[in-house]
Amino acid sequence: MQIVTQLAVFLANRPGALARLCEALALAGINIHAISTSDTVDHTVVRLVVTDPRKALFLLEERGTLVVENDVLLIEIENQPGALADIAGRLAQAQINIEYLYSTAPPAASRVNMILRVSDARRALRVLHAKPRAARRPSKA
Repeated sequence: MQIVTQLAVFLANRPGALARLCEALALAGINIHAISTSDTVDHTVVRLVVTDPRKALFLLEERGTLVVENDVLLIEIENQPGALADIAGRLAQAQINIEYLYSTAPPAASRVNMILRVSDARRALRVLHAKPRAARRPSKA
């Protein structure tokens, strides 16, 4: 579990825009660890976690591309029911908002990597590193 830099890249929502972005990163020797896109009518936001965010930032800005940096959490959790509920519940209890997240894993994988954009990454990291409290069972009154 760690805080990493995510780049949010704003591209035209047109065929080839993502291909050009990925090709530019590849030619610069920058590997993509995580990627997510969300679109609007005229543009798309590509969120990336890459091997060298500084180099990627300069490369893209040199090309006139709008890029925004954010701190996000990169966490690895068990690929089982309730794992995300536990994470989300612990953050909610600490009043830390999950603004968005993205992840994937093959169905047979035992672990999942997730990227979470939260309202306070440093505090979220402390909360998630702390040992979780035992779940309370409802009383049978």
